[in-house]
Amino acid sequence: MASSGDSNRAILFALGANFAIAVAKGVAAYFTRSSAMLAETVHSLADCGNQLLLLLGLRQARRPPSPEYPLGHGKATYFWSFLVAVMLFSVGGMFSLYEGVHKLQAPEPLRQWWWAAGVLVFGIVAEGISMRACLQEVDKSRGERTLWQWFRQSRQSELVVIFGEDLAALLGLCFALVAVMMTVVTGNPMWDALGTIAIGVLLVVVAVLVAIEVKAMLIGQSMDPRRQAEIRAYLEGRAEIANIISLITLQLGNRALVSVQARMREERDADAMLHQISAIERGLKAEFPEVLWSFFEPELPRVPTAEEEQKHF
Repeated sequence: MASSGDSNRAILFALGANFAIAVAKGVAAYFTRSSAMLAETVHSLADCGNQLLLLLGLRQARRPPSPEYPLGHGKATYFWSFLVAVMLFSVGGMFSLYEGVHKLQAPEPLRQWWWAAGVLVFGIVAEGISMRACLQEVDKSRGERTLWQWFRQSRQSELVVIFGEDLAALLGLCFALVAVMMTVVTGNPMWDALGTIAIGVLLVVVAVLVAIEVKAMLIGQSMDPRRQAEIRAYLEGRAEIANIISLITLQLGNRALVSVQARMREERDADAMLHQISAIERGLKAEFPEVLWSFFEPELPRVPTAEEEQKHF
């Protein structure tokens, strides 16, 4: 049985790493006047805010169903995740592009470059630890799928966002380090500006990819394809069911809704059929704890028409 990654653990690791990195980057940006470092400082601060929003979304999603929200608040995680993607695009990506173009037009020499190099190396190590924690949670749910397949099929929006953020942060730090070192080696501050632009492009691309995935969840996606296949296999393995006619699932944050239409083997005794359906639904929810709502429709035997009865006689 597939399991889900612990989003809270991944978010807290990312929050701690980004806060420490943001402070270190800000100090280095002040002393070096590096635009790449400044872009990375803003990026890390934006990531801290993003992770707080994700934690808020997870907290809101735990609210119980009510008459006004009969299916609960699970989709709150999708809203906040989409907002994080927008912030990653605007605050992170667009600011970095603006800063890079500005420095390209009016380049400034680096000052005390070793500050930047030291902080970037520290940042790569810290972000690597955060990325490792995130990948540990991703591996719990992706199974044999590639990371790209998991990214496209996962229904854990907050884990998708953290993965995208950590990946962009780690690559952005590498871009910034290369930009700083190339500026030092060549003495040409253009490299610093180009590094900043590269960071901006990276953040925009990651933000767009994350936003596309979260938008699909907001509209209303089925459960993870692997999980849905497991549910179908479970139902087909039940002795009470003759065949599955349709299976519809809907992911609602960390909860899910399942609707089943099936032909039952017991078709004559209505009371026995109802008891069988209740047993199937209890077993389904025990086997798949994320299923909070289930709707089971038995397909009744087809009643012959009057013309068919006349032909029979």
